[in-house]
Amino acid sequence: MTTADSHNGRRLTARGAKTRTRIVTAAADLMYIQGVGGTTLDEVLAASGVSKSQLYHHFDGKDALVRAVIDHVGQRVIERERDALGHVSTLPGLRRWRDALVANNALRHGAYGCALGSLASEVSDHDDLARRALSHLFTEWQGLLAGVLRRLQDSGALPPEAPVDQLATGLMGALQGGYMLAQTARDVTPMATSIDMALAHIESLSAG
Repeated sequence: MTTADSHNGRRLTARGAKTRTRIVTAAADLMYIQGVGGTTLDEVLAASGVSKSQLYHHFDGKDALVRAVIDHVGQRVIERERDALGHVSTLPGLRRWRDALVANNALRHGAYGCALGSLASEVSDHDDLARRALSHLFTEWQGLLAGVLRRLQDSGALPPEAPVDQLATGLMGALQGGYMLAQTARDVTPMATSIDMALAHIESLSAG
C-alpha cells in the first residue's frame, strides 16, 4: 500500500508514511514547547528516533518540516473546533465552548499559547507558503465561529442585521489575543476576560 507525500510528490509505502508521521509529530511537540526557532533538526531526530537520511528523504530541510507541522497542527485544531462548534446554536453553547478552551489552557497556566498562533508569530514574516497555510486555517476556524453566529440568527437569538463576519473576526481576535496574554502572564485570567468581552458584545445584540 502506498500513500501520497503532499510536500514532495513522492509515493510513500505504509512504513514510509508512518516514519514521516513520527517525524512530524515529534517536531510538532517540540515546536509547541520550545518554539520553531528553538527546535533543531537534531532534536527532532532524537525525539522521533529516525536517522538523518530518513528525515531528508521526506523533507528538504527545516522549512519544509515546519510546513508539515503546520498542516499537522492545523488539522488537529480544526477537527477539535469543528467538533466543539459544529452543533452550537445557542449563546449558552458558545459560553461552554469558551469555558472548555479556558479550562484546557489553564492546565498549563496559559503556557505555550495557541498552537497555531505560536506558529504564526514565528514563521509568517519569513515563509510566505507557511503564512498562507496559517491564514487559510485561521479563516476556516473563523468560519466555524461565523457558522455558530448564523445559527443564532436563524433561531432568532441574534437579529438579522447583526454583522456576523465582523463579529466572528472580533471573537477570533479576542481568542488569539487572550492566548498571547495568558502565555506571557502564565495566567488564563486575561484570556477569559478578553473572550468574555467579545461574547458580552454579541449577547448585547441579542434579539431576545
